[in-house]
Amino acid sequence: MQDLLFDFISKYVTLTEAEKNAIVSLDLFRTLKKGTTILKKGQKSKDSYFVLEGCIRIYYIIDGDEKTTAFYTEMEALTPPCVVSKTPSEYYVSCVEDSILLISNSDMEAEINSKFPKFDLMCRKLSEELLAKQRIDFDEFKTSSPEQRYLNLLQKRPDLIQRVPQHQLASYLGIKPQSLSRLRARILEKKS
Repeated sequence: MQDLLFDFISKYVTLTEAEKNAIVSLDLFRTLKKGTTILKKGQKSKDSYFVLEGCIRIYYIIDGDEKTTAFYTEMEALTPPCVVSKTPSEYYVSCVEDSILLISNSDMEAEINSKFPKFDLMCRKLSEELLAKQRIDFDEFKTSSPEQRYLNLLQKRPDLIQRVPQHQLASYLGIKPQSLSRLRARILEKKS
């Protein structure tokens, strides 16, 4: 597990053995079962999540329906806005698959960043990348049709098609499961 993490970190900064040992000593790794809810609406949290293996999703419950807004898979990080604002969460976070997560909290992060300034630099780089990616994803979602969204998903995140239940995938694309079935059929028909 930790080798996966250190390989990822090495893309941003070089760690000494002391820095690696400091991370390992924090005991951040958690194995969670499919269906586990990590964060509930109304709950306060200091936790951030980094997916080493598996898939987690963000969803809201609106008028009794789950509305999925994001999936996070291997080597993706999530810091819920409630952590920064110190307010109750507006949404749920749960495991779509059995997952291995690195779970840290803001106190731990502050301590590590003060001891090892390069972590602060790495976190800043990661935050900038994530913010840019989310902006692009949001703009693409707002300016595209459901079919274009699905085609973008096939191109950029084809693994989700096999990993995520159809009703969650449809919700993520902003359509009903029946519409997703029809859309897939139309796309297959165009190809043949």
